Amino acid sequence: MSASIRVRAAVRRPILWLAIAVLAVLVILVALPLAGLTAATVGEDADGAWGDVLASPMSAALFWQPLGGSLLVGLGTGIIATVIGAFLAWIVVMSDVPGRRVIGVLAAIPFALPSFAIALAWESIFRNDLIGGSTGLLFSLGVPVPDWLAWGPVPVILTLVAHYYSLSFVVIAAALSNVGGDLVAAAELTGASRTRVAARIVIPAVTPAVLSGFLLAFAEGVSNFAVPALLGLPVRFQTLSTRLYGAISTGDAERGYVLSILLIVVAGIILFGGNRITGGRSFSTITGKATRARVTRTGGWRAPLATTAWATVVITAIIPAIVLIVSTFLRRTNSFDGGFTLHYWIGESDPSISHGMRGVLLDPTVLQALGGTLGLGAAVAIGAVLIGLVAAYVIRRMPRARTMNGAINLLAYVPFLIPGVALGAAFIAQFGAPIGPFGSLYGTFGILVLAGIAASIPFAFQTAKSALGQVAPELDEAAVLTGAGGPRRLARITIPLVARGLANGGILVFVTMVRDLSVVVLLVTPATPLLSMMTFRYASEGFAQQAGVITLIIAAISVAATLCARSLEKNRSLERKIS
Repeated sequence: MSASIRVRAAVRRPILWLAIAVLAVLVILVALPLAGLTAATVGEDADGAWGDVLASPMSAALFWQPLGGSLLVGLGTGIIATVIGAFLAWIVVMSDVPGRRVIGVLAAIPFALPSFAIALAWESIFRNDLIGGSTGLLFSLGVPVPDWLAWGPVPVILTLVAHYYSLSFVVIAAALSNVGGDLVAAAELTGASRTRVAARIVIPAVTPAVLSGFLLAFAEGVSNFAVPALLGLPVRFQTLSTRLYGAISTGDAERGYVLSILLIVVAGIILFGGNRITGGRSFSTITGKATRARVTRTGGWRAPLATTAWATVVITAIIPAIVLIVSTFLRRTNSFDGGFTLHYWIGESDPSISHGMRGVLLDPTVLQALGGTLGLGAAVAIGAVLIGLVAAYVIRRMPRARTMNGAINLLAYVPFLIPGVALGAAFIAQFGAPIGPFGSLYGTFGILVLAGIAASIPFAFQTAKSALGQVAPELDEAAVLTGAGGPRRLARITIPLVARGLANGGILVFVTMVRDLSVVVLLVTPATPLLSMMTFRYASEGFAQQAGVITLIIAAISVAATLCARSLEKNRSLERKIS
């Protein structure tokens, strides 16, 4: 067959056009924003932005100090979160501590909450009078709170640890659950001590998961914006995320874009280094057929271990929720002296309270933001899942198209390396001005949806690949023999079989967008209000009760959606057992 005939035959294949369409979408959502971000820093209008950031009298304040702050926060978050996550994972999976199942459920809750929810709870308890305004509960009760505990890197790190240790917990618990109990039992039968078994079997088996959990927490700590902004900026503690936000929001866009690129590079180095260290190994360990993890008898240590584990999950999952709930009913911020009120929830305008602002649930702007937040979450979830499904389907159907598949895989993974604030900056750089006949997208709901989809593609793509991987190829081959075309097979066979897994992934994308601030913080305008941005603005301006009410609304939506996802996963597991 001649080359021209092969080309004509390939062009007639619908799957090829589908692959080209997917690649074009990924280029628009991922490659073009990054190209626009880079171009904005080297053009004539850049005015030496790179030199200003890296090698000028301003470099220390613009880059080097924020870089040090980011690395300090990332390292502290990664180490402490991994230690706590590993401890709780061992308690839940391999110990005889009472109530460990409940501990496991509570340990997963903090990550479902917005990171600024825990930051607001921290302020409600530990805020002192260093920067003026209302103080926290401890200070109002006469308990002196040192500045280092109220503001700066220590509260930032501890708050991020309380939020991100759930990542390490989930990853390490999955690895521990796959350490076969038969291997541990066999080692013990040979006379090996518990210490030797742990050193020779358990620890080596979960080392990749521990390193992966550390790197995930490290990267998240480096790129987080909300917590350093709330607890660090008031005392001028900067990270790269807060510094680039400050630059772009004050009109210094070119230097902000340079900082965005540098933040992407820092995050990419961290994750690339992690992949090199772990050797590309999976988070879970494979030891033949799965067996139940062997329970370790803790003896006299049982009570102290149980107390420590319960204290950890109560402090990070229950107390912040209680503090936030109570604080929204206090007439005076973080003080019981003024009594309690429902005003911040359902109160009409009262000049004596909160500068005359009405309750959150009666505020039309908040209700508009609620609708926008739910709409954004739904639009991003649907868009990301559809793109992820089609991309995964193309790769499955075209296993020999290595160049095409490699490009799709690369573009679908790249957003994982881009911190949210930097991704928002990239979309401003690319779509913030008219492009040919197309107008600027800045200030529209569309740019929020596109940025959200771009940020969510890695997770949606991996979810779709996993779901499609569970569908036997024989089903598709049988449909081909009956004469069913590609679209019909996709609609009638593939999608129904993977629908539950895709719905689960879509719900988790929805939760991420509802509670996320980093991606949208540079893109939101008064015309496109969102709950997360309103929370940040209220908290920054000292309206703690309103910020708390909106945060609780976001938390309720996130937890409800997360429970829905867990329910879908349980039903899926039950169906597998029945079948």
